[in-house]
Amino acid sequence: MAEYLAVEAQNVLLNQAAVFTASVPCRNIIFENDTGIFILRGSSTNCFARYSIDFNGNIALPADGTVGPIAVAIAVNGEARPSSIAISTPSAVSQFNNVTSTATIDVPRGCCYFISLRHVAASTDSTVTPAPVITIQNGNFRIQRLA
Repeated sequence: MAEYLAVEAQNVLLNQAAVFTASVPCRNIIFENDTGIFILRGSSTNCFARYSIDFNGNIALPADGTVGPIAVAIAVNGEARPSSIAISTPSAVSQFNNVTSTATIDVPRGCCYFISLRHVAASTDSTVTPAPVITIQNGNFRIQRLA
């Protein structure tokens, strides 16, 4: 299992990826420290490689933000997985709440998928304006190859 950390508070723009550093790297995952993109490889012998992805961390609105729902999601090739969206509604700016996001990803043989944790809109309702920036701190992004 590989583990990547985002300990220091960082501001993440809407539709952008959080930045991580390696804590326990893994040879099956291509990653460069201080980036937000992980490359998962498919199996060379089976039809696919299955990965379990987990994010747990604290998110908040920055001091100059407007109170409302905020969210992060695990993204595959730049597209957020709807089932992985983790939503928090802080009652004040600079108030951190803990969120967890999970996904299981099947990477076909011979392919590579780009994985990231992204700040996404918390609602599909077009009348709800998404927060342009959120703060992420003490994030833990774990990737485990299952099969």
